[in-house]
Amino acid sequence: MKIRTIAVVSAVALAVSLGACSDDDAASDRTSGADTSGATSELTVFAAASLNTAFPEIAEEVFAKDYPNVEVTFAFEGSSSLVEKMRSGAAADVFASANEANMDKAVESNLVTEPTELTKNTLRLIVPAGNPAGVTDLESANQSNFVICAPQVPCGAVSADLASAQGMEFTPVSEEQSATDVRTKVETGEADAGLVYLTDAMLAADAVDIVDVDGITDVGTMYMIATLNDASHPDVAQAFIDAVMSDAGQDIMGTYGFGNN
Repeated sequence: MKIRTIAVVSAVALAVSLGACSDDDAASDRTSGADTSGATSELTVFAAASLNTAFPEIAEEVFAKDYPNVEVTFAFEGSSSLVEKMRSGAAADVFASANEANMDKAVESNLVTEPTELTKNTLRLIVPAGNPAGVTDLESANQSNFVICAPQVPCGAVSADLASAQGMEFTPVSEEQSATDVRTKVETGEADAGLVYLTDAMLAADAVDIVDVDGITDVGTMYMIATLNDASHPDVAQAFIDAVMSDAGQDIMGTYGFGNN
């Protein structure tokens, strides 16, 4: 079973990318197998960047048990970017957003109907391992090389909620398009501190330290998931959502920090 992450730039580029994949390509974005009817089909999942570890594992460990011949292609990016690309014609079967606001945009654009609450996530303040800049709280983070997510993406919206709750105005040196991008800058030492989801902090493991911040778990985001209205295989798309929402799927989500806030 092979999985690769693709970056979606347009509907045409996506089609080219899918056509270029082969069973012998070790860098394929697909999880290969066959559905219970014996017919092979394809499923394209657009999902928030922070789901890029949990979703492939669910595809392999849960979904593939009933649909072993379905080829699942994942595209992980910021939720707002994925909505814009779907609006521009990029084809997908399932959309998982890191907040309700971007799912609402998908509903308003008639891309999806009846989204389901998927899981929750909250922020953590992280610093490079060893905390070389001596960051002790949000105030000192804000005075350092501090990075956060851009306001239009879910982790940025939650960061703004945190700033408001703390009575602060963040002055970051950069605003990134996903929590994954923030985490990377902190991991590599390019940034002294950053606000990421708990799930990103857990993935970074020993590469970062978490700085305790009072009240940081009081603000968070609800992830949403839905089948696209023009899904090529709506029944298979719903089956994938069912796998994610199953006890086994949610257990996998929990191991990465989702819902355990």
